[in-house]
Amino acid sequence: MIRIEAELLIPGRGEPVSPGTVVLDGPRIVYAGDRSGAPPTPGADVTEVATVLPGLWECHGHFLGSPVADLERIATMRPVTMAARATADAAATLAGGVTSVREVGGFGLDLAPAIAEGRVPGPTIHGAGAILSTTGGHADIHGLSLDFVHSLDHRGLTFSELCDGVPQCLTAVRKQLRRNAKVIKICASGGVLSEVDHPIHQQFSGDELAAIVAEAHRAERVVAAHCHGKPGIMAALRAGVTTIEHGSYLDEEAADLMLETGAVLVPTRFVVEELLGMEDALPRYAYEKGVMIADRHAEAMKIAVAKGVPIAMGTDIFVSGPSYGRNGREIRHLQDAGMTALEAIGAATANGPRTLGPQAPRSGMLAEGYDADVIAVDFDPLADASPWGDPDRVTHVWKAGRTAKRPT
Repeated sequence: MIRIEAELLIPGRGEPVSPGTVVLDGPRIVYAGDRSGAPPTPGADVTEVATVLPGLWECHGHFLGSPVADLERIATMRPVTMAARATADAAATLAGGVTSVREVGGFGLDLAPAIAEGRVPGPTIHGAGAILSTTGGHADIHGLSLDFVHSLDHRGLTFSELCDGVPQCLTAVRKQLRRNAKVIKICASGGVLSEVDHPIHQQFSGDELAAIVAEAHRAERVVAAHCHGKPGIMAALRAGVTTIEHGSYLDEEAADLMLETGAVLVPTRFVVEELLGMEDALPRYAYEKGVMIADRHAEAMKIAVAKGVPIAMGTDIFVSGPSYGRNGREIRHLQDAGMTALEAIGAATANGPRTLGPQAPRSGMLAEGYDADVIAVDFDPLADASPWGDPDRVTHVWKAGRTAKRPT
């Protein structure tokens, strides 16, 4: 049994408590609340911390293991080497306070069993498998031959699954379900890193989108829709997707439809800010498209916050290396868009499971019966957001009731 005594307890949803106590018994939280009401725990391992919170949820993650942001180069890398890098990135993510990742394209489904077995450190991964895309769409690799792109799956690089027409879309969903995908990821609009498509243009027809969503729902899975442009956002929402990823051209009409459908926005400002600093590392077309969407994306976030659209934290970190573990920086971006500190922390914790629908675990809150995924930080995040994104400020991590990080 583990007892955590904190100067400040932030439960994920609801008001903070000071001082607070959290008691972990195996993989479950058995108490979280005011210290005066905590039960006696003789023999417990007692830890004193500044602030205790639920483990963070990264709702738009990639464990791809590529050191470059160039899809053509990624397609020629050795998958085993990429997976080895991704394993290190997963460990860094956990050390940065992220205990759960909705992984929407990469090696997540392959890493998840090794992490669950305790063979390697990392967050709990809820993977999507391959990204579903139209031919010529955002997850196609436009500078390579179509035959080569279709061969990537046979080489072990399951980055994308190209599908056109309702029958192929159904098959593509079923192939991800066969791998035990917990969520289905699609590209409903063009994107930034893809060469010839436009971020505003809709990809997949209404019939294709509806078929994908219906097939996912039959297996109690939800659909995450990459969308920059408004046409793709509106079509995806009408088809019944559960999350809109990025949402760069979201406006008040789109926000109202999100409220009507109950969809969640995962805005990923982190990656937009990263792209703006990568002029020398990105293909020219990708940098120019990143610049094109940046200001509009910031405006869309503010519209969503002002309207009260449900928001969950996601970063879209995809280049292997030091960005992993800094996921919490997205909390600062959410506050810059108008969220209060508590609202931003809620987006990074309690709102995370909403992005998985029926596959969601009982996670993201400090409450009795919830998963014992807990972190501590050495600052008061209600008073100062600037330390978010510094993994060194995350002093402790407990995952499923086991200590994954503590001061040395």
